[in-house]
Amino acid sequence: MEIQIFSKNVALSPVVESYIRQKVEKLVRHLPSISEGKVEIVEEKAKSPEHRHSVQITLTSGGILLRSEEKATKIRTAVDKAVKALDRQIERYKGKLYQKSRGFSIARHSSLTGGMVGEESETEHVEELPRVVRVKRFAMKPMSTSEAVEQMELLGHSFFLFLNSETNSINLLYRRNDGNYGLIEPELS
Repeated sequence: MEIQIFSKNVALSPVVESYIRQKVEKLVRHLPSISEGKVEIVEEKAKSPEHRHSVQITLTSGGILLRSEEKATKIRTAVDKAVKALDRQIERYKGKLYQKSRGFSIARHSSLTGGMVGEESETEHVEELPRVVRVKRFAMKPMSTSEAVEQMELLGHSFFLFLNSETNSINLLYRRNDGNYGLIEPELS
């Protein structure tokens, strides 16, 4: 597994980098298909010491992304918390794979209707408009709607953008307030 370590506002000693690599590499024994690991460490100027160091770990396993972010007073503590969270995600993922192989699928038991709410009304004019403060880029592999549901649940997000293998278009899957899922399929005019 290839591990990339990035740091912002903090210099990492070789001992700390070795500790991070050792902890992240241990996750491979639970899921051998992990091909890449990315660790981002940021030291923030927070009032609370519990939020001083932020560690985000992203693992790639055959097109599946597993991600955790934790904050703590010390880098090692934040790394330990993030690795523990990823370990739980891997166990959930493996359990879903096991259930899927036995014929059970979350998507089969969920309604995937695109219950779209009416068009948004014009918002009030605000003097200072919000600005884009972060841009994320990620590779998309074609997947079915049921695979996208599983991926969204693994990440713990309320929405998921994916390339639909059935329609060959980019779709947005989201969790509705009633617990079901909605699917937005764009149409070009």
